[in-house]
Amino acid sequence: MAPKYKLTYFNIRALAEPIRFLFAYGNIEYEDIRIERENWPKVKSSYPAGKLPILEVDGKIVVQSSAICRYLAKQVGLAGANDWEALEIDSVVDTITDVRLQIVYYAFEEDKAAKAKKKETLEKETLPAYLSRLESIAKENGGYFVGGKLTWADLYLAAIHETFAHFLEGNPLDSYPSLQGVVDKVYALPAIKDWIAKRPKTDI
Repeated sequence: MAPKYKLTYFNIRALAEPIRFLFAYGNIEYEDIRIERENWPKVKSSYPAGKLPILEVDGKIVVQSSAICRYLAKQVGLAGANDWEALEIDSVVDTITDVRLQIVYYAFEEDKAAKAKKKETLEKETLPAYLSRLESIAKENGGYFVGGKLTWADLYLAAIHETFAHFLEGNPLDSYPSLQGVVDKVYALPAIKDWIAKRPKTDI
């Protein structure tokens, strides 16, 4: 009997979207629970660790989006062929997470002068350093991140880069053809195309 999955997150893509991509890729049924941001303070205390996303598997609860992705990737055959590939995947995903955090730090800075300085550093130093490294990895692996084939690292970038584009008011991958190629390959997968076509429309 297949496990019963329930994913709880806000009514946005963001951290839950790589998880939803994995569910879609594996054609796995799950309950997609979405909490409106304004309701979160009222219900936060009822959730473990007071954070989202949360995955329930047959009633058992786990948090941390990357851990959830890693678990689901194993279920759908995207976790790498061996321990070394799994390590390479983790390295790529952690690098993408570093990029996400730097963008978030900039986006939510309230002081105008500090935000302007962060934007300059982000555009001139941080993003080129991280994205150039990822670009080289994708180029060396034939348009994928690990082993010349699709892994959950590719799905992770494709799902999370939409958040990058939202906060930066433009696609940071435009100057990195191999990275954009990774995204395009994922978007071309029939299961992902179907999910994108039917998913709820949200800003991020």
